[in-house]
Amino acid sequence: MKILVTGGAGFIGTNFIRYWLKKYPKSEIAVLDKLTYAGRRENLQDLLHRIQFIQGDICDKEVVSKAMTGCDRVFHFAAESHVDRSIENAGDFVRTNITGTYTLLEAAKEENIDRFIHISTDEVYGSTLTRSFSEADPLAPSSPYSATKAGSDLLALSYYTTHGLPVVVTRSSNNFGPYQYPEKMIPLMILNALENKPLPVYGDGKNVRDWLYVDDNCAGIDAVAEKGTCGEIYNLAAQNEFENLDIIRRILKILDRPENLITFIRDRPGHDRRYSLQTDKVAELGWKPKVTFEEGLQKTISWYCDHQEWWKPLRN
Repeated sequence: MKILVTGGAGFIGTNFIRYWLKKYPKSEIAVLDKLTYAGRRENLQDLLHRIQFIQGDICDKEVVSKAMTGCDRVFHFAAESHVDRSIENAGDFVRTNITGTYTLLEAAKEENIDRFIHISTDEVYGSTLTRSFSEADPLAPSSPYSATKAGSDLLALSYYTTHGLPVVVTRSSNNFGPYQYPEKMIPLMILNALENKPLPVYGDGKNVRDWLYVDDNCAGIDAVAEKGTCGEIYNLAAQNEFENLDIIRRILKILDRPENLITFIRDRPGHDRRYSLQTDKVAELGWKPKVTFEEGLQKTISWYCDHQEWWKPLRN
């Protein structure tokens, strides 16, 4: 089997490639990545002899067509994903997340791809204070980022309905783990704590997220690719719901740093209060997370402590 992984030099894509090669060592992998600020070729340096790496834009029809030639499956991770950046400049998000997805879907249709796995986010459902979202719930995105992801989800699913393209969609809760770019909350707090810098917290810090260790997400995506029904959506989450302040205090405790490093800053516009997903549907495929939050957080902190050569150039 040969697969195409878009955004394979990013956080989840990098971890997925490592997961895939460990589980399916004889598989061929083509990686298409534009290498924007959050995509780093260095993430895959030790694997370049085992993959076909293509630097290119998913909006470029010719590049996409060449990358997809001979592939059986497409795992579409490539996306602009940082909410703050989408508030400042939504245009990049519209182009990459919607136009890029369209370009890939068109190529997949021409190539007769066996399965197109579209990777999305719990943020497309919007905020909920009391319940957990199922795959059947309406979408209510709050930011330009989540709105463009919702649009790409619907576009991908329309290609199943209209063209019979074998699409499945995964929507995961917040991922954490190695190789995550330092602008995201958990690595930012780890690195600021390591350097004894203030840890910026939006608003009152009581926003709730459900945290999923990245390896578990990779296994869930694999399960959906193997056993999921085409045209369907599958939520992936671990029911590890914590307030942001709780996460930050856990990080400070593990690193033996004082809580007075916590610094409250003005909340960002449209900041969703709580995300929460039902996962009964994916559980029927035999998937459940294996890594506890405590174990995953310790592994993540240890990785950043042990890989200063990876993050220090980014901080500088």
